[in-house]
Amino acid sequence: MSSYQNLRNLSYVQELRPLHADCESCFGLCCVALPYAASSDFAKDKNAGVPCSNLQSDYRCQVHTELREIGYRGCTVFDCFGAGQQVSQVTYRGKDWKKFPETKAAMFSLFPIMWQLHELLWYLIQALHLPTAGTLQQELESAYETTRQMIDQPPDALLQADIGSHRANVNTCLTKVSEWARAEANKQFKHVKGRRTSFGRGADLIGAKLKGENLQGANLRGAYLIAADLRGADLSFADLIGADCRDTDIRGANLSESLFVTQFQLNAAKGDCHTQIPAYLNRPSHWIS
Repeated sequence: MSSYQNLRNLSYVQELRPLHADCESCFGLCCVALPYAASSDFAKDKNAGVPCSNLQSDYRCQVHTELREIGYRGCTVFDCFGAGQQVSQVTYRGKDWKKFPETKAAMFSLFPIMWQLHELLWYLIQALHLPTAGTLQQELESAYETTRQMIDQPPDALLQADIGSHRANVNTCLTKVSEWARAEANKQFKHVKGRRTSFGRGADLIGAKLKGENLQGANLRGAYLIAADLRGADLSFADLIGADCRDTDIRGANLSESLFVTQFQLNAAKGDCHTQIPAYLNRPSHWIS
């Protein structure tokens, strides 16, 4: 039986649970392996492989409760899709890079790769649960199996893997799913007046005024929604894969059935208690109550 078929007895939320970050089980990899530059998201520069000055000896952040106030908003929106605990506890079997310094270089290089694979797994599980995925079931399951097998490889093999090619293949599959799902949505909503769906991949919607708009079934893949006003907008079955949602105002918006939404996107956006979100995601603590 395939690894995906083994998951079929689990609920959707249970399937996605291992892809939620568990910082308590990680060796602070995002705080060490990744670089960042001084900007509105980070107070200063940090090179890849250099521990953040706020990282404590137990791999916890000493300023976790004040990150936004002291200029580290980027940390509060980041989500590794569970790659941190996977590398720390599974790939390296609990051997941390401080006690086993010979693992440092490979572990830090592996983390961004695992992050990409876990993100792909997140999208594939969502796609497999869509009612419209039936005709693409075999292709989706094959992509899932390949991704799962790559994740389970030893460090040396995974570091040599062609992640770019695999991402491209999975993206082709997810694009088909999106087109199918949105086509079905368009049939359902075709009589709804005022719908806006023709934006196209990578659309520049920075600061766009879309308050209250009907965006059911819209293609917003890779769209730049930075500081866009989507208050009260309906994004049912809109494809948001890769959309940049930094400071996007989604107060009162409906994202409960949007395609390929991530925790990262919600964390980066501005929402409130009236924002409808998918059941498998968490309402960010900094949103307006």
